[in-house]
Amino acid sequence: MDEIVKQALAKWPNVPHCTGWLLLDRRGQWRMRDDATQAAGLPGDIIRHEALLGFINRNYAADADGQWFFQNGPQRVYVELGYTPWIVRLSEADGALRLTDHAGGRFEPTAAWLDDEGGLLFSDAPHAARIAALHDHDLDLFSTHADLDDTGGVFHFAPGVDLKLQRIARADVQHTFGFIASPAAKAAAS
Repeated sequence: MDEIVKQALAKWPNVPHCTGWLLLDRRGQWRMRDDATQAAGLPGDIIRHEALLGFINRNYAADADGQWFFQNGPQRVYVELGYTPWIVRLSEADGALRLTDHAGGRFEPTAAWLDDEGGLLFSDAPHAARIAALHDHDLDLFSTHADLDDTGGVFHFAPGVDLKLQRIARADVQHTFGFIASPAAKAAAS
């Protein structure tokens, strides 16, 4: 967390939380959602300002309930998730595969799942410390390094690193990995 954010939290500890205004879409893009966009159920405008994107990424975290948020100074801005809290891109250079999360960090997969809608998920530590969906533009590259079958298959990520593809229903992903995709819906239900 940025030092300026820590200072703002100490100075103004009781600023109300915000929900519905920020979305992480299925392709790892941050989107701003005003009242009209939220009311229409639209994803919102893509944020393109590099400094703002860096600030959001550095101050992105989860609370104890599994709701992801961006700490904007003293205000916690809860994030609506297009699917999972992390989105990863798959790339290949010099014959080696690499996963990079939407914030630009390296993602070292330790387990993989194939959902019932064709989406791919990866965790980067035992017990699913972070769960990430693969960006759909990278499915072709993934398929050249995977052997799929009726039970799931295997993803050959690196020499000696073959990840068994477990099956999962998309509807079960939130519960299985302990996150809340819509903090706004949770707040409205309270």
